[in-house]
Amino acid sequence: MTPLTRNESHNTASKVRYSKEPYLVVNIVFAGIILLIMLYSGIFSPEKDNYPVTCIHSEITGEPCVSCGLSHSFSLIIRGRINEAYIWNIYGMRVFLFFCSQLFMRIIFSILYIRYPATRKQLIILDIAGSSVIFLISFWHFFAYLLKFS
Repeated sequence: MTPLTRNESHNTASKVRYSKEPYLVVNIVFAGIILLIMLYSGIFSPEKDNYPVTCIHSEITGEPCVSCGLSHSFSLIIRGRINEAYIWNIYGMRVFLFFCSQLFMRIIFSILYIRYPATRKQLIILDIAGSSVIFLISFWHFFAYLLKFS
């Protein structure tokens, strides 16, 4: 058995059907969802207060929950009005940065997955670990809120 040369290795990698790679499909779907969230935040205006999704907890109980005002906060962050965003939801920036970091990670990790097939297992483990840490840091206030009511 002869080792693959650089050209043979490249040709083999180029024959891989990336659409059949579950990791890439998941990354594309997540990136698409994140872009839709950003688009939603850009389309709906905090001035007009025309958000189609309202807080069901607030509607039922009459009291705000930890996620109340996130849509307003995201819209204001996208418009560069950071101080106002904190008024609507003090955790909005954390959650927004989570989504931004995930969008960036989906793109970078997909490129690395394609370019360096020999490191795919390690890459996926690193992705899971890094995403989990970022998720826990970004959403721990939400978990604390839920545990308060259980």
